[in-house]
Amino acid sequence: MRKSADLRKAEIVSTVLEMADQIGPDRVTTNAVAKQIGLTQAALFRHFPSKAELWGAVAEHVTGTLAAAWEAALEGVSDPLERVRALVAAQLGVIAHTPAIPMLLFSRELTTENEVLRGAFRERLSVFHETLEADIAAAQAQGRITVDLTPRDAAYLLSSLVQGAAIRWALGPRTTSMEETGLALLDVQLRLLECRKDG
Repeated sequence: MRKSADLRKAEIVSTVLEMADQIGPDRVTTNAVAKQIGLTQAALFRHFPSKAELWGAVAEHVTGTLAAAWEAALEGVSDPLERVRALVAAQLGVIAHTPAIPMLLFSRELTTENEVLRGAFRERLSVFHETLEADIAAAQAQGRITVDLTPRDAAYLLSSLVQGAAIRWALGPRTTSMEETGLALLDVQLRLLECRKDG
């Protein structure tokens, strides 16, 4: 049975992400994607007339997945530190399910060749950072997190923790759970940021 255009587009995007993880985003070509799916390159171009449009669809898929995961994780959570943990857990979960994401962030495709892809990731990661920053500020206002760091710097620290855990996992043997490892590191970092009540 012939697939609908929407299903075929979703399959193409999924294949791009799988190949980006396996061989690196910079080595993914439209011809290789078409062969992997069993299409001609001309058939692929009927769905995505250019490589830039294909990467635009990949960016839309990934950023939409991130946004949905964050929204679901934060629903009904009001405690600021629980929100931080839920947001980081959601981010790690999406990356574990789509391990090409760290590779995309450092690819030539993202950093020099595709402004749409770069802009989509920059915008989405800014939302992640701003949400962390707001929750850290709320925890500081409650006297639970040290004010030695600004909320902005603390948010950058936690964002870097997530990125570091993701890259280490993506480049390693992937024999451990990235979510468990990342959340363990987060818990250590949050304990270091807690206000000391013994002095």
